[in-house]
Amino acid sequence: MRRALSLLLAGLLAGGAALATSGTALAHNVLVSSDPKEGQALESGPSEISLTFDQPVQAGDRFNTITIKGPDDTRWASDGEPAVKNNTVTFKIRPLGPAAEYQVGWRILSADGHPVTGNLKFSTTKAGTGTPAPAESTAQESAAGDDAGGGVPIWVWIAGAVVLLGGGVFFALRGGAKEPTRR
Repeated sequence: MRRALSLLLAGLLAGGAALATSGTALAHNVLVSSDPKEGQALESGPSEISLTFDQPVQAGDRFNTITIKGPDDTRWASDGEPAVKNNTVTFKIRPLGPAAEYQVGWRILSADGHPVTGNLKFSTTKAGTGTPAPAESTAQESAAGDDAGGGVPIWVWIAGAVVLLGGGVFFALRGGAKEPTRR
């Protein structure tokens, strides 16, 4: 029994140490600034949206996307491929329409390979000359945003490790605790 408790304690300590020292490996990119800023009121629509993160971002137009939603759920299109430089992603956007609040939904791919999503809002005080994106463009943007969750949450991996560790300890103790039967 004492051996079983020692094994269990050693396993728990090893697991705790692994989790405690893996903080940076478990962290994902965090948006640290944007242009336009969250909640900012602009006179006219911006020609680009720039997102700056705390860690590098992988380049690739199919990984890094934005969707722009305006009044009455209208969709507005980005223009061309996003530009990635270290930890900043810049999206050129087409002219916006009415003076209103716009919501930008974004998805980027962290350097560690995990997709990260978020959104921000800004408003315009003067109407622009743009028109909403065509229906086929909005369908593509919606499809790109649908898989934004990507990856398995970390708690699933931790729970799996705990179950495997517990099962290993159980079977090790069960197999070692049997006494030979005498006849």
